[in-house]
Amino acid sequence: MGAAYFYHLTRNPLEKTLATLVEKALSAGWRVEVRGRADAQLRALDVALWQREGFLPHGMAGGPHDADQPVLLTTGAGGNSASCLMCIQGADVTSDEIAAADRVCILFDGHDPEALQQARGQWKSLTDAGATAQYWSEETGKWQMKAQHPKPE
Repeated sequence: MGAAYFYHLTRNPLEKTLATLVEKALSAGWRVEVRGRADAQLRALDVALWQREGFLPHGMAGGPHDADQPVLLTTGAGGNSASCLMCIQGADVTSDEIAAADRVCILFDGHDPEALQQARGQWKSLTDAGATAQYWSEETGKWQMKAQHPKPE
């Protein structure tokens, strides 16, 4: 059974944090789906990931080789049999998807009030539905877990 990890971005940009998390997921042997809400933003992310230092194999959904992609950027449910789902831009995820995945990461911009509200709403609806969740913050410069559901006994 998986868990949702909420990442509150306040220091590093999405591209950097996402790349770090994707590299960790790939090293764990997982296929990754990066789910966003807008094709234009995913295309910009695609370009940023190709231009960064170091190779991060990935592709945009809609191509003939989606099933072979270790990392697939998509606005819908991916077609690469991912066991790790990374939601950006407030993309929707269900408690059933969390339960079926090895890991779900929800990344949100801590400087965007709308993104904060969206993440709070997701936390509430997912934990109310019984999903296990952790909230991580980088406010001190290092990632620290600030909350989890259910709380440890």
